[in-house]
Amino acid sequence: MSEVSIYCCTIENCKILEKLPSYITPVGLGNKTFPENWEIEKNGENISELNSYYAELTMYYWMWKNKFKKYDRDDFIGTCKHDLLWLDKLYTRKQKVIFSNLYQNLLKVNNEAFKNKDIIVPQEIIYTNKTLFDDFKICHGENLIHEAINFLPIEERNPFEKHLKQNSLFMGLMFITKKKYFEEYCELIFPWVDKCYNFCLEKKLLNGYNIRLPVFLAERFSSYWMSKFNNKKTLSFARLGNFHISNKLNYFLNTTKLPLTFYQYPTLYKY
Repeated sequence: MSEVSIYCCTIENCKILEKLPSYITPVGLGNKTFPENWEIEKNGENISELNSYYAELTMYYWMWKNKFKKYDRDDFIGTCKHDLLWLDKLYTRKQKVIFSNLYQNLLKVNNEAFKNKDIIVPQEIIYTNKTLFDDFKICHGENLIHEAINFLPIEERNPFEKHLKQNSLFMGLMFITKKKYFEEYCELIFPWVDKCYNFCLEKKLLNGYNIRLPVFLAERFSSYWMSKFNNKKTLSFARLGNFHISNKLNYFLNTTKLPLTFYQYPTLYKY
């Protein structure tokens, strides 16, 4: 069976990350101090100085340049965040009567998807009264998205624009795929995001909430890229609240292993 490795990005020293399954590797981003046994994006080739604009994409770049070489083409490499973890199944509703804990329901490396799928994608966000285009324009303005489309290779422009006219979005930048596909993703997205970033600098668009415009664009493009796979598996995820990411609690216990902590998961979005 192929190897499975998931890198978990964080800008905070969260104790919970040391208590997750061993296939999940915490990666410290930004300028804070992290435990010596963690991976740190500043160790190796990196673009950590862009983290304020690129967010978790700086970890993806670090993975690509420093970690991919140790994997075989069909090994699975994935990502998550300190407060956003993969679950082992796809759920259509929150679990209201369940006695198991969250840890038991996290993704397992023997999941069937790793035997017969090319990519694992997160449960979609569904917009009921707007398209992805509409949502981006409401949040970030209208002109940038059209400029960004034109920065893509010609063959990607129309399909990406078509995707933006739909109403479903794969969550964030979170996916698990074979090394060969992850490399293709990095080779495509980083030149494009760099062009978007330079355009935003020139037009002085990186202000306030929009300081992360490059990664907001990348989220939409990543959703399009995931949608192109025919042989994919969709899994649910859990967005952790303050209880689970509390360092005070996790110094003494693993909050995800407490009884009844799978109650009210997975995290579901519908707009």
